[in-house]
Order: sequence, then structure tokens, then C-alpha cells
Amino acid sequence: MAKDFLTKAELVSQVAKKAGLKKVDAEKAVNAFIEVVKDNLGKGKGVRLIGFGTFAVRQRKARKSRNPRTGEPITIPATKVPAFKPSASLKALVAGKK
Repeated sequence: MAKDFLTKAELVSQVAKKAGLKKVDAEKAVNAFIEVVKDNLGKGKGVRLIGFGTFAVRQRKARKSRNPRTGEPITIPATKVPAFKPSASLKALVAGKK
């Protein structure tokens, strides 16, 4: 199976190379970015990066389901979930249109 994901260490290395930073500084920047996104999502605020996408909090409605073991009906409560919506330019890049 081909490797489809970049690890955090590989991301840090690539950020360091692109930005001309030491790996230690790039790791601090990546960690800070992750913390800022997490903090804002935790407060219910989104983070919009023009040309990349938007991190947001979405509300899922309560819904009915069944317990797979017993078959009994259960109610899954409403909850908030993190979401990412890519920008049009990112979608086009992934689709191979740019």
C-alpha cells in the first residue's frame, strides 16, 4: 500500500525547507498553528485561511439508531464536531485542474 499521508515530522521538515527555517523553529510554528486552530474550535470559532479552506465547528442533530448488539433503538445525542471545508482553489488543485 502506498503511503498516502504526510506525518507531522515530515510536515515539519517540509515547512522548514520551504520557509528556510531550522527544524526546531518550524516545529514550533506547526505546533503553534495546531494549537491556535484547536483553541478557536474549542471556543466555537472557525478559522478561515483564504486560498486554503475553513476549519469550523458544525452541529450534528440528535438522531435515532439501533444498538448493533441488541437491536434496541437508541437516541444518539446532538453534538458538535470539527469540520474542514476546502477553498475552491484547493479543490481545483486536488482535482488536477490547476
